[in-house]
Parts: sequence; structure tokens; C-alpha cells
Amino acid sequence: MGILGWIVLGLIAGAIAKLILPGRQGGGWIITIILGIVGAILGGFLGNLLFNIELGTFFDLRTWILAIVGAIIVLLIYGLVTRGSRTRV
Repeated sequence: MGILGWIVLGLIAGAIAKLILPGRQGGGWIITIILGIVGAILGGFLGNLLFNIELGTFFDLRTWILAIVGAIIVLLIYGLVTRGSRTRV
């Protein structure tokens, strides 16, 4: 999968992860792409480590499932890290 494929996968997986998780997550579309790409990498790593499932091609369902699950994990960690840094007005 090329760099454009990773960017699109990251954007969509990150957006789906933000829709699945309740609450307000900060960050715009660039943060969403980064979280999604990191989530796809993490999901692929965990899928390979735990279930011996690797990331496939862009249109492979397992790629999307691993990317979304990984993005949810990364988004949870991101929320824990940035929870105290938000200022209330």
C-alpha cells in the first residue's frame, strides 16, 4: 500500500474510531490522520502478534478492522494523555 493509501486509510479509520468512542476528542483532520495511521500500524502489529493476522491490501476487510481497532486503542491513549492539558473557559 502506498503513502496515499496509508493517508486515506488513516483518515477514515481515525474518523470511524472517533465516531465509535463517546465523548469529545480534540484535534482536527491532521490529528485524525496521524491517529489512524498509527492505529493501523498498531492494529497490524497486534493482529500479527496475537492472532497471526497481517494487514492486507487497501480493500481487504481485515486491514480495515485492524486499522479501526488500532485507531480506537490509540485514541483512548491519546485521550488519557491529553485529558489534563485542556483548559476550561
